Amino acid sequence: MNTTRPRPVRRPAAALTAGAMLVLTACGQAADEAPAASADRQAEVAERGASVMPFDLERTTHRFTKEANGGVQTVVADDPGDTTQIRLVRDHLRREAEEFRQGRFDDPARVHGGEMPGLAALRAGVGRIDVVYADTPDGARITYTAAEAGLVTALHDWFDAQVGDHVEHATGG
Repeated sequence: MNTTRPRPVRRPAAALTAGAMLVLTACGQAADEAPAASADRQAEVAERGASVMPFDLERTTHRFTKEANGGVQTVVADDPGDTTQIRLVRDHLRREAEEFRQGRFDDPARVHGGEMPGLAALRAGVGRIDVVYADTPDGARITYTAAEAGLVTALHDWFDAQVGDHVEHATGG
């Protein structure tokens, strides 16, 4: 009679993934979000952002909310009474939504780099992503909807890249 037990199957990749999730959670970062950029990268992005976005990053907040079929990008004035920032946010996001509908993501590429996660798929998905602009009381939002899982993933990756780069000026969800 053989009493030898079978050797356990080792799953180092699963253990590493679980460990990474634990570390990210302990650091306050969701496991599906991109890590925060270095301070140098954040400064570089803020500088390029100032040349693309007419509103003041120090007086506004970006929110990137992922949804099952895409997501919502909202930019709001930190002071709901700051009518100048609200007007600048609305003008910018209205123009960006029109550009994005045409597959032109040039402004985000200028701010975050041409190799930004999700960007190539979003450009290739022109016409298959619904892009809807709306005013909010304190700014504006763009809602992105896609039926294809690959485009939804690209939108989520694109959102994560922006949250990771903007850190102080953006939140994810």
